[in-house]
Amino acid sequence: MNAPHSIANIDHWQERVDLAAAFRWTVRLNMHEAVANHFSLSVNDDGTQFLMNPNQMHFARIRASDLILVDANDPDTLKKPGAPDPTAWGLHGGLHRHCPHARCAMHVHSIYATVLATLKDKRLPPIDQNCAMFFNRVVIDDQYGGLAFEDEGERCAQLFDDPKKKVMVMGNHGVMVIGDTVAETFNRMFYFERAAQTYINALQTGMELDVLSDEIAEKTASEIEQYPEQDIRHLAEVKALLDAEGADYAS
Repeated sequence: MNAPHSIANIDHWQERVDLAAAFRWTVRLNMHEAVANHFSLSVNDDGTQFLMNPNQMHFARIRASDLILVDANDPDTLKKPGAPDPTAWGLHGGLHRHCPHARCAMHVHSIYATVLATLKDKRLPPIDQNCAMFFNRVVIDDQYGGLAFEDEGERCAQLFDDPKKKVMVMGNHGVMVIGDTVAETFNRMFYFERAAQTYINALQTGMELDVLSDEIAEKTASEIEQYPEQDIRHLAEVKALLDAEGADYAS
């Protein structure tokens, strides 16, 4: 879908289109939380200026031109017209201030990842290929402190201190996924939810789990990290499906 020329001249247009597509498809996957939850994408070198969804706008309606530009270093952000949701500011502002490697961040309360976050043992064992994708690559936060206003957001951001770990199971809350691009982050979020679904369903059988060895799990995770362009093709196909339906996400 080609946007009108005047709209396409908005700064960071392609980044906006990619992010809007991710919002729309997250709804299709039933991984959204209506007007809650947030995605963000850094657009400057140090990562402190970022695009994100407007305050409490449903993921199903978000268009590229709706996304707001936020400065993580501006303490007056919440006092300005069109300010983001306070918890979005707390969580994503803290993340983009403290984690320059988190260019894109996606926070959802998707069903299976959130079920995992409610368990006493929040680890995801490598019981299949999707689960192995996240072997030694997940941060577990078991110190939930309420809504993610600024103090809670700052605390969570500090936990992403290992660049290898790009998923946070937010205990009693949900999941935060980070990456370099929208495509990479969306793909990772999708597969973490699929992995969590496999694990939760396996637990429900009551049977003994067949857990891969650490060696094979790490080998699998490394191979998936090096697999060519899956994330790029995944998002491209999502946009192709939306375009074929005449969706207005890229407007």
